[in-house]
Amino acid sequence: MSGRSLGRPGDGGTWLPPLVDAHVHLGLVDPVAVRRGGIAVVHDLGWVPDVARTWPGTPGFPEVAYAGAFLTAPGGYPSDRSWAPRGAVEGVASPDEADAAVDRQVAAGASFVKVALHSEAGPVPDDVTLAALVGHAHARGRDVVAHVEGRGMAARAFEAGVDRFAHAPFTERLPDDLLAAMVRPRDGHPGPHRSADDRLAAEHDSAPGRARGWRRYELDSDTNVVFGGPGMSWVSTLDVHGWGRPTAPQDVAIDNVRRFVALGGTVVYGTDLGNGPLPPGVNARELRALAAAGLDAHALVAALTHDAAAERCVPGRALRPGTQQSSANASLATWVPGDMPDLDDPDAVAAWLARAVVVERDTVLDPARDPARDSAPPEGRP
Repeated sequence: MSGRSLGRPGDGGTWLPPLVDAHVHLGLVDPVAVRRGGIAVVHDLGWVPDVARTWPGTPGFPEVAYAGAFLTAPGGYPSDRSWAPRGAVEGVASPDEADAAVDRQVAAGASFVKVALHSEAGPVPDDVTLAALVGHAHARGRDVVAHVEGRGMAARAFEAGVDRFAHAPFTERLPDDLLAAMVRPRDGHPGPHRSADDRLAAEHDSAPGRARGWRRYELDSDTNVVFGGPGMSWVSTLDVHGWGRPTAPQDVAIDNVRRFVALGGTVVYGTDLGNGPLPPGVNARELRALAAAGLDAHALVAALTHDAAAERCVPGRALRPGTQQSSANASLATWVPGDMPDLDDPDAVAAWLARAVVVERDTVLDPARDPARDSAPPEGRP
């Protein structure tokens, strides 16, 4: 492996950009524990909008971007789940209902929109309604993240123009041509180049009329700045399949991630925190599973920090990292104490990253502040 450092050495450890968990359900966990566990930014992928809108800026919480309610077909997943409170799920049965539901999430401050396509658990939106939902979200400057579960749901979501999967697909092995299509830049995106396998990928292009302008690159005051990259992206959530025990769904997901990444696809770190016995903060098991899918130490850090990238094309306002929320202090950082491990040892790298702590901007910029000399590390992490 290259001798490149993973971050900037200093203060008895290593400085990194803010770490992001791109799939949490903050209403089911202790947000303060998540930040104390080293996660600076979270993406909440489904909760009651009027509750979610109170989270950003709460002292002790991570920075929060949220989807608002799950949007799905009437009676669809997760409307029958005991963990989903009233108001956390909206059923949409027509394009007009989809448009109105998207507008409600945007009005509640959502940074992106979540649609559930779980065909094994109940009805899902039909093609016309799904296309309307995605198209209207894009028109409102919001990307769309989808829960895809069940045969054919990943292809269907992608062809409708969905921007991100909430989970690495785990119910079926995706064909290589579909993966190649997912890696290709969307129409109108100023990405570096299209896939070399365009002829195979073309089968899965979005339907005519569904191409979107890449609003994050436009000077628009209502622009989505949360997701990035020329193609679609996936959230990993590998450890949720077994919570440390090997399972068939995890094997499928790891295989899909390995091939997607090999083609140039983007996988970001996320855990589905709130779903079972997952540790708050940085999850070493998730990182080890990503390493099993072929991500080296530098790729693991990239997955953890992708959604906190510095590029934020919104004129006239600073933004909290990984969110669309305005902030006078848009900089958090991560500090990992101790010596950097052998970067060729994935277990050691995962354990090291799991020791991360969140540091606020004034701490980072104050040269007199040395976390290594404090009686307690930043954020009170033991």
